[in-house]
Amino acid sequence: MLLIKNIEVYAPEYLGTKDIFVAGGKICRVADSLEFPIDPEIEVVDGKNFIATPGFIDNHVHILGGGGEGGFAMRTPEVTLSDLTPFGVTTVVGLLGTDGIAREMTSLIAKTKSLKEQGISAYCMTGSYQIPVRTLTGDIIKDIMMVDEIIGVGEIAISDHRSSQPSFGDFKKLVSDARVGGMLSGKAGIVDVHLGTGKKRMELIERVVNETEIPITQFLPTHVSRSKKLFERALDFAKLGGTIDFTGNENNDYDKEYKSKVVPAKAIKRMLDEGISDDLFTISSDGQGSLPRFDADGKLIGMGIGKSSCLIKEIRDCVTRADIPLEVAIKGITSNPARILCLKNKGRIEEGKDADICIMTKDLQIDTVIAMGKVMVRHGDMVVKGYFE
Repeated sequence: MLLIKNIEVYAPEYLGTKDIFVAGGKICRVADSLEFPIDPEIEVVDGKNFIATPGFIDNHVHILGGGGEGGFAMRTPEVTLSDLTPFGVTTVVGLLGTDGIAREMTSLIAKTKSLKEQGISAYCMTGSYQIPVRTLTGDIIKDIMMVDEIIGVGEIAISDHRSSQPSFGDFKKLVSDARVGGMLSGKAGIVDVHLGTGKKRMELIERVVNETEIPITQFLPTHVSRSKKLFERALDFAKLGGTIDFTGNENNDYDKEYKSKVVPAKAIKRMLDEGISDDLFTISSDGQGSLPRFDADGKLIGMGIGKSSCLIKEIRDCVTRADIPLEVAIKGITSNPARILCLKNKGRIEEGKDADICIMTKDLQIDTVIAMGKVMVRHGDMVVKGYFE
């Protein structure tokens, strides 16, 4: 049991100074003042001069590692707790990328279960870049219905030289199956779509929305600000009610004018300035995924690695550089992904929700992280480490 006293709460909307009582892994009370008889089983946390937000949801992480585009030596490592909880992440959504052969669904689900056993919440997508999708059971609908951890399909690549260059018919059928699987199981059935820099950009998604009965809410296109032309298409998509996902990067420089990409803080500011709802964006890390750099001929010229640590960095840039209110910026990694992915007990500091809480200083430095009611990080130090760490 935890009692957090006198802390400024962003639920994500600003609630002012509150007390938060946690028991049994749930948020039991949020009130102006809570008093209990002295009980050695209740840990009291002094929240004065701190703020509390929901624990972060990183909705796009290559938990098995990614990469391999430059050969076997460039396969990136699996995620560990130390890649996640020190940076506020209490919920992760795992997926496969370019490599759906050496990394496959059995291993992805096993890794998802492993992260859950180590104390955080974890889900995954079925499939990888390629269509036809390589599922666990042989069927998208069955995967989503019968495997608790699977909540959608992805990351499906389009407009990218590494994709399987899917036809409209194949793509449409995949999205339809994801929707039906989600409906039958009470899950999101979301389709996470990797967008490359190809000239067709979001054409396949737009055609499904325009030519079928499938709603625009079935998609979560990611990497939408990797090029300026793609970002303009993404803004049009959001104006129609579609959600767009911005990929963070620790190396993003807010003051730099990049030739191609738009950094998330500037992109989100532009989105809001155009009157697009602040419910229609998420920020993810592409954690553990390779960040390959190709020349104009498609030749690999360099490789980086995504890190979940970029999420809080992007939130700071939104607040301190782009003048976006914290209660708006933080929605991109809390309540928005929770709603879009149908994670009903996540993304809010609210009675009855899971006790996933991030405690930060006023200048947005992470101090304490609580996952499912358990303190994982205290005063910046990991108190719960992953196995073999």
